[in-house]
Amino acid sequence: MIATALVIFVGCTIWTVVHSFTSSRLLPRTDFVGLAQYERLWSTNRWIVSIENLAIFGFFMMVLSLVIGFLLAALLDQKIRFESVFRTVLLYPFALSFIVTGLVWQWILNPDFGVQAIVRSMGWTGFTFDPLYNADIVIYGILIAGLWQGTGLIMCIMLAGLRGIDEEIWKAARVDGIPTWKTYLFIIIPMMRPVFVTALVLIATGIVKVYDLVVAQTSGGPGIASEVPAKYVYDHMFRSQNLGQGFAASTMMLLSVAIILIPWAYLQFGGKRRG
Repeated sequence: MIATALVIFVGCTIWTVVHSFTSSRLLPRTDFVGLAQYERLWSTNRWIVSIENLAIFGFFMMVLSLVIGFLLAALLDQKIRFESVFRTVLLYPFALSFIVTGLVWQWILNPDFGVQAIVRSMGWTGFTFDPLYNADIVIYGILIAGLWQGTGLIMCIMLAGLRGIDEEIWKAARVDGIPTWKTYLFIIIPMMRPVFVTALVLIATGIVKVYDLVVAQTSGGPGIASEVPAKYVYDHMFRSQNLGQGFAASTMMLLSVAIILIPWAYLQFGGKRRG
């Protein structure tokens, strides 16, 4: 396992970073060109659009996944009937592949026979809902599919955290007359900080590598309106046969993952070490 980690993970990562400073095309080369690949990367409109899309998708995905996931978990934590059925139904989308999810939501959001067509057939002929065909809001159409698939997992993580709260805390809050919403906001949520940190890391790593949903729903269109970094890397490495540019883009993605994981590792292990 040590050899596997060193050779496959660490070794291949270093190899990718090193070759991002070369002019590699179809095959890897060792003629170093300095920061030329990175300068080209950050001067390319397609990469800039992909970063903007990732920022929008990431912000709303992170906030809405946490909020919706926690609210669903709080509702399920009320010892309702058929809880296992609801939990299974809400978690089921996570069992599907992103390609399947993307294709399903491509159909649902299609203006010719999806939501828009159904609503118009009911008499609202002026109703318009075609996010995947509108360059200004296409990323939000992809966001809908992402939330549908990923929120169930966050709900289960939050529910596990809520079930770990001592019942005596709830009893004490009720005895003191603290409203339920204040109990959640000022007592329960602070106690669930490790759960929220774990959920944030899972969401964030999924955001950085989002690819399947985009390919299945829009293939990066209309035009380049829904491009994301992972698709940029794939297209340059396997379609444009420009390994150097693909390596540079993937190195930037690696850097973004490191920015996420380093604070998480510090919060998870740094505090425990001080304690």
